Amino acid sequence: MKIQEFGKGNKDTVMLLHGGGLSWWNYRDAAEWLKEHFHVVIPVLDGHAESGRKFTSIEDNAAELIALIDESCGGRVRLIGGLSLGGQILLDMLSQRKDICDAAIVESASVLPSKLMAAMLGPSVKASYGLIKKEWFARAQFKSLKLKESLFEDYYRDTCLISCEDMTAILTANQLYTLKDSVKDTQAKVYVFAGSKETGQIKRSAELIHRTIPNSGSEFMEGMYHGDFSINHSEDYARRIINILKG
Repeated sequence: MKIQEFGKGNKDTVMLLHGGGLSWWNYRDAAEWLKEHFHVVIPVLDGHAESGRKFTSIEDNAAELIALIDESCGGRVRLIGGLSLGGQILLDMLSQRKDICDAAIVESASVLPSKLMAAMLGPSVKASYGLIKKEWFARAQFKSLKLKESLFEDYYRDTCLISCEDMTAILTANQLYTLKDSVKDTQAKVYVFAGSKETGQIKRSAELIHRTIPNSGSEFMEGMYHGDFSINHSEDYARRIINILKG
């Protein structure tokens, strides 16, 4: 598993899990703020560019990350943050290991499955996959994600390296993920964030996550879109993590 690290000399570890179709650079700016205080570990999730692994399932990726924490971080980290697909993987980590972290930030994660959307993804991805390497198409997709312009080259390069098989598997898993009942037993303090301009599915999911996990809080970020908080407001996101862990 490929990882990027910042602030290696710091004692306390923060792990950040990027969104589907993105990569570690999703959190690069936030990590630059956090590295003065924490050891920041950003894995490249399965199926993404240079991850070294095919994507099999959210549950498998969660188990691999738990194994990484066991091997490299003494079995526990201070905080795990996850965006979208990364947020789903984080939720599964919390359900698999109740003491994997002290705190968790779940951002824009769907836990309300859509079988219809999942069924449509295979043909849709196959039909459009040939366009992915066209810069004009990539720019249109990038614009729809509302990411800051400085990330386009990273986005374009790494999207071109995701196979059609992995892209289909990642998007399908994202649409079918269901919150595990065991997540309610997590010992972590869980913070749930969603943007006020996100889809109803994401907003309802945030409410369900909050209701399911007793030790949790939720916040709708006014005027923000999917992933807006951690990507486009990275300084505010980093400060929130610092405040959570340093109080």
